[in-house]
Amino acid sequence: MLFNSLTFVVFFTVVVTAYWSMRSWTTRKNLLVVASYIFYGAWNPPFAALLFSTTAMDFWLGARIARAKGSHARRIWLIASVCMNLSMLGFFKYGNFLLENFQWLMARIGILYQPPHLDILLPVGISFYTFHSLSYTLDVYRGVMQPTKSLRDFVLAVSFFPQLVAGPIVRAGDFLPQLLAPPKPQTGRFLWGLALMTLGLFEKVVLADTLLAGSADRIFSYDGPLIALDSWMGVIAFAGQIFFDFAGYSTCAIGAALCLGFHLKDNFRFPYAAIGFSDFWRRWHISLSTFLRDYLYFPLGGNRVGWIRAAINLVIVMFLGGLWHGAAWTFVVWGLLHGFYLVIEHALKAFFGDKAWTDTFAVKVLLGLVTYFAVCLAWVFFRASDFTTATRMLRGMFGGHAHADAILSTREMLQIGTVTFFMILAHWSLRDISIEQAVERLPRWLVTTAWAVMACAIILTQGSSNAFIYFQF
Repeated sequence: MLFNSLTFVVFFTVVVTAYWSMRSWTTRKNLLVVASYIFYGAWNPPFAALLFSTTAMDFWLGARIARAKGSHARRIWLIASVCMNLSMLGFFKYGNFLLENFQWLMARIGILYQPPHLDILLPVGISFYTFHSLSYTLDVYRGVMQPTKSLRDFVLAVSFFPQLVAGPIVRAGDFLPQLLAPPKPQTGRFLWGLALMTLGLFEKVVLADTLLAGSADRIFSYDGPLIALDSWMGVIAFAGQIFFDFAGYSTCAIGAALCLGFHLKDNFRFPYAAIGFSDFWRRWHISLSTFLRDYLYFPLGGNRVGWIRAAINLVIVMFLGGLWHGAAWTFVVWGLLHGFYLVIEHALKAFFGDKAWTDTFAVKVLLGLVTYFAVCLAWVFFRASDFTTATRMLRGMFGGHAHADAILSTREMLQIGTVTFFMILAHWSLRDISIEQAVERLPRWLVTTAWAVMACAIILTQGSSNAFIYFQF
């Protein structure tokens, strides 16, 4: 069930109406659990059973961790949770990837091995709900939170439908306290939730799908050599597409949760106005970057273990962050590129000092442009289906083809350029404030007009209801 579909509009209307018409908080929570499993089961009903089984197991393991006597016993139960979650993720998402690479390794040493192809259907959102559930046992182990006594509440925390299949990655410690008391209906909060959903759908349907996706797909699927201008325009189009697609989903999720009285943390903070790569990852997919920081980077020692070890830790974290996105070496290279970006940045900051990075506005803009174009280079590997495509794109971007083709029309280039210009302008204008603060400063008539224009644009451009990009992860 897609946010950008009529089915979801009907589903959400029915759920919200029933939810706020019920007086009992217990009944409301039961409704949300049922609605969440209907929402998820609409893709493939058997996978709803998988979702429940892993959730119930982590609920039980969390209780075992809290009751265990001694650090050794607690660690054993935590390892059981980590192994259970990662083995499920590994089998469904990386099973064939691991077999193919094992086959390649055997061939290098002269052993012919033909593994069976596992006909595995990837459960939608498994990378997200696995981390939702795993955060619970990790936080109980760390003593950050006490285990919940309600299986129903934990099931709801993991499966809450707005954030279930494509984030944000919501930690149980952030969501479970919101289930202790019923939220009170507030007209302002409800309307703001609807406005965020409208904004998110506008980003997805109008900007990502209608204005940018077609050009990006044409460039990356073209088999021949391309001129530098077309190559760069294709990559810039994808940079805008993936932001509007993923940020659009996160904004819809946050808005839908608000309509039901729940608060989800921001997942994007105008990332294309980042000054440096550390700043970029504080603004892009925040729920994943903070998850990897708290549960991987800090336990490895973070930056407290010397410069070389800290650099290695950064590369390890970004390697795994790239692999989290997909079972392909192109994603790994994308992650490693960002790891090396971060290492180089830390080295430069150590040499020049932090203040030199933000001393003047001109330096900020220059570093922001360098960050943006370096991020675009990395997007080539994220979007390319294989290394052949990525290599061809990079050669095209730097004029490496002697005889190259131009396939984008003037209209498409103007489209990409206009959307990208206003996207980056908006990011730089809003980089130090939130969207809520920005809207509060505007006159009400202007906000209402913008809301109406976005709603009309969504209706007029509604087409094939394309799935969100991050559904595949």
